Amino acid sequence: MNLKSARHLVNGTWQSADKSRDVVDPGNGLTVGEVAWGTAGDAVKAADAAAGAFASWSQTTVRMRADLLRNAADLLAERRDELALTLALEAGKRLPEAQGEVDFSVEYFRWFAEEVRRSTGTISPPEMQGRRHLSLRKPIGVALSLTPWNFPVSIQARKLAAMLAAGCTVVGRVSEKAPLAATGLFEVLHDAGFPAGVVNVVHGPSRDITAALVRHPAVRAVSFTGSTGVGRQIMAMSSDRLVRPLLELGGNAPYIVFEDADLDAAVEGAILGRLRNTGQSCVAANRFLVQESIAEEFAKKLGARFDAMSIGHGVPDDGSAVPDLGPMIDGERVSAVQALVDDAVERGARRITQRTEVPGGGAFMAPALLMDVPDDAALVTEEVFGPAAGIVTFASDEDAIRKANATEMGLAAYVWSADSKRAWNIPERLEAGIVGVNDPLPSVAFAPMGGVKQSGLGREGSDLGMAEFEEVQYVAWRP
Repeated sequence: MNLKSARHLVNGTWQSADKSRDVVDPGNGLTVGEVAWGTAGDAVKAADAAAGAFASWSQTTVRMRADLLRNAADLLAERRDELALTLALEAGKRLPEAQGEVDFSVEYFRWFAEEVRRSTGTISPPEMQGRRHLSLRKPIGVALSLTPWNFPVSIQARKLAAMLAAGCTVVGRVSEKAPLAATGLFEVLHDAGFPAGVVNVVHGPSRDITAALVRHPAVRAVSFTGSTGVGRQIMAMSSDRLVRPLLELGGNAPYIVFEDADLDAAVEGAILGRLRNTGQSCVAANRFLVQESIAEEFAKKLGARFDAMSIGHGVPDDGSAVPDLGPMIDGERVSAVQALVDDAVERGARRITQRTEVPGGGAFMAPALLMDVPDDAALVTEEVFGPAAGIVTFASDEDAIRKANATEMGLAAYVWSADSKRAWNIPERLEAGIVGVNDPLPSVAFAPMGGVKQSGLGREGSDLGMAEFEEVQYVAWRP
């Protein structure tokens, strides 16, 4: 594999560009590779290739697609360590988290290799003799897979596996901040035996590449994961040609802790839910809603854990243990999160954590926990996307639900309670597409992933994920 250079893959061949950009390790500022810097013209060529391959690929048997997806899963598993190391270096991930991301990606290909063989239409009972009514599921056409830098391999895998299972051909665009391992995933698909033109990837200015792809006459669906603001722009572009949008956008997940919860388990869950990938996750616990009677104890326990976390490069080169927390993607993200913390303090929030020192030479930030955060502070109204969080207290179940739903976002939510009745009833009243009950990491390949309100449209994963890239055709038949 060539994991030092992210090139274009167009019609089965790897292509360089006249220009390139460096890919930088956010843990030390060193260059770890380069990404081809293409143009809208490169995007058009990739979409042309996908359009040319669609007729034959869409007619392949489900058995053929299943076998190729299974080949991809096996090959991805074989290359796991190499891909994970590259991912850790370019995205600042802790090596175990990078390995886990590749493992999760394998599961998507395995799931859709099985799901494609379960895809069926329907035959409805006739209302008159000699007539039959059939509903058939058919691939929608060329599909776009546009992904961010925070989980560049697994998010791409979740989209590609569903698109290919449905019988679509694909053009991908990955973030230039972490393009190497994601391009390695496209190399896996190429090497697994997918025909030329079925899987393509291009790199370059995101706005130019995206616009050229969405406007291409063969493109019928676009799947995007990223910010709500960019999602709105893509949806607006899609409306010009009625391209079907699948959008997984920003979040502001409440992490609700009731007084009957196992407090130690809730604290451990908060560590994973808030600080996985250094807090750079759209489904991360974004704000802690804690019942008044236990708020101080929860804050004390969680603040102590935040302060005790080791911070450093995700792949130590001196043989030392992997730290608890790695770098953020870049210094700009550090500044943005620190500004949210400073703003909350200025508004009267109380700092629980005391640690501020971090290693030099990288995009590091000490995790910050604040209490008595005003309801209108940006730390709890906006997606933080970093290692900081505020605690807001609530008095009752109704108060918790009101505060949890007081946002235009609705991607994920978390509930911690030992009361089975409460744990059953509360999630149904939360305006969120994903709810973890005493579980900080609810995502699995066979469950639907997606949000409500301003957090997106459609669902990925599960049986619903493939349906997003299919059309339903009704046939009335008189034999």
